[in-house]
Amino acid sequence: MKPLKRIAVTGGAGQIAYNLLFRIGAGELFGRDQPVALHILEVEEALKALEGVKMELQDCAFPLLLEIHIGSDPMALFQGVHYALLVGAKPRGPGMERSDLLKDNGHIFVGQGKALNAVADRNVQVLVVGNPCNTNCLIAMTHAPKIPRRNFRAMTRLDQNRAVALIAEKAHVNCAAVERVTIWGNHSSTQVPDASQALIKGKPIREVIPDAKWFETVMIPSVQKRGAAVIAARGKSSAASAANAILDAVRDMENSTPKGQWFSAAVHTGENPYRLDPNLVYSMPCRSNGNGEYEVVKDLVCSDFILTKMKESEVELLEERAFIANLL
Repeated sequence: MKPLKRIAVTGGAGQIAYNLLFRIGAGELFGRDQPVALHILEVEEALKALEGVKMELQDCAFPLLLEIHIGSDPMALFQGVHYALLVGAKPRGPGMERSDLLKDNGHIFVGQGKALNAVADRNVQVLVVGNPCNTNCLIAMTHAPKIPRRNFRAMTRLDQNRAVALIAEKAHVNCAAVERVTIWGNHSSTQVPDASQALIKGKPIREVIPDAKWFETVMIPSVQKRGAAVIAARGKSSAASAANAILDAVRDMENSTPKGQWFSAAVHTGENPYRLDPNLVYSMPCRSNGNGEYEVVKDLVCSDFILTKMKESEVELLEERAFIANLL
């Protein structure tokens, strides 16, 4: 058997984790020949519920799930983990501003970043899902200086999946026929779903969907507002689709990206090719070499409309960074 892979999941008693943990245990994330250990973190008040989740995982008798560890202390739970899926965060409540959410959740990611820095595997791969995920990711990586910043990502794969599904419906094709859709910027209402480089069954998207206005007036705002639409419909935020996107986001990095393709991930900007501030976590098109290493796709030509929207999302992230400057 392959060496055991240790995976930390935070917010383990929550809706997203409940849709995620069993799929990991079944081998859907790393394959049917990869044994795993789950390190599941929750706040102390939810440990009783988490104990029930552990019981259910045990009762599934997954052959690949060799260990289950639960608790509320990240210093204990992150010991030796190879992947950290930081799902748990305080949800946005009625009347809360985004700044309130940043303040409350920022402290969570300070502690988790410090714990990863202290006890995780030196090459741990970190995916931040808890919102506001871009800036929470920046906080966590800042407090984990021993871990390369390239190992931290915030998830915009759900936004990419939403855009692909909408385009496929419009073009009357299977989702697998839609390629090279990009999400730029923040995982918020300022995100920029960009289909200008996309292909449908190998053809430029504008040959299949010639209605240029549809992208600006329907596709982009629909993706931007999809999370709110789900909440309005079911009374709860996205859970199963978010868990599915987590699996997709990890596989994107673990598998080699086919030639000419890319995926969206919010990564540290550093010396980026799109003249973005060098210390943000910003979603861009990426390619992986299959070993957890990636490169940002260069030289994509964006329209003035897309460039303007990209700048708006960058400004929002700069504002978020300024608001939590005391945590960096």
